[in-house]
Amino acid sequence: MTLLQPFIEFAFMRRALVACIALSLSATPLGVFLLLRRMSLVGDALSHAVLPGAAIGYLISGLSLVAMGIGGIIAGLSVALLSGAVSRYTPLREDASFAGFYLGSLALGVTLVSLRGSSVDLLHVLFGSLLAVDNPSLLLVSAIASVTLLALALIYRPLVIDAFDPAFLRAQSRWAAPLVHALFLILVVTNLVAGFQVLGTLMCVGLMMLPAAASRFWRKELPGMIGIAMILGLIASFSGLSASFYLALPAGPAVVLCAALLFFISILVGPCGGILRARFFTVDKEKR
Repeated sequence: MTLLQPFIEFAFMRRALVACIALSLSATPLGVFLLLRRMSLVGDALSHAVLPGAAIGYLISGLSLVAMGIGGIIAGLSVALLSGAVSRYTPLREDASFAGFYLGSLALGVTLVSLRGSSVDLLHVLFGSLLAVDNPSLLLVSAIASVTLLALALIYRPLVIDAFDPAFLRAQSRWAAPLVHALFLILVVTNLVAGFQVLGTLMCVGLMMLPAAASRFWRKELPGMIGIAMILGLIASFSGLSASFYLALPAGPAVVLCAALLFFISILVGPCGGILRARFFTVDKEKR
């Protein structure tokens, strides 16, 4: 009952928990697919890429949820499309082009925010303010999570094929693979924009990728990995918010830190390749 007390007594804790739950349910499956497609660091690159658009929205309308969200989506999709074009028409690989664009985007975004805002505004954009989530932000995050889950259900089969056998998908249809890839990137960017509203541009990718990476140590089949990733995201959200309340920690980093702790625990004791599990299993096998 003690752990539930903050969420019963304080509305801001309930709003923060609902926002994290929505992100855990929508962003972690995308993280699993990023992991399968060997694009783990692309999520981090895109989380930084939304910063210039959000900064321009901030310069125009202040801390306006709609303006910063629209700007972030436009900037993130622009970086994704430009990186794909550069990797397609030049010898530069996609990961290198993403790195170049996101580093420039991060520097540009910080510069734009600093032109008008204070250091407090910059920290708000970079690290978010989870405990200050208001009703409009909560509605936006919930709407993006709902649309993401619906879209994933619609494109799940071609997305799985594209992750494991892209040549087969291209053989079935010339436009299927590019369309699925584009829709997938759109979902990633919109979820990062939702996460940026809550956790900031530097923290939002943590809730997307850490539970997804940890799930690999618990299940091998894809549906199981997605389910475990969601559960780990929910555990990290609840435990991080509880720790932030009782230990006076910043809420957003506390949630991501709990997700990182679950990731390290999974590495150690996960039944599918965990270090300690594999070691004891090997020793027991040798004794037999």
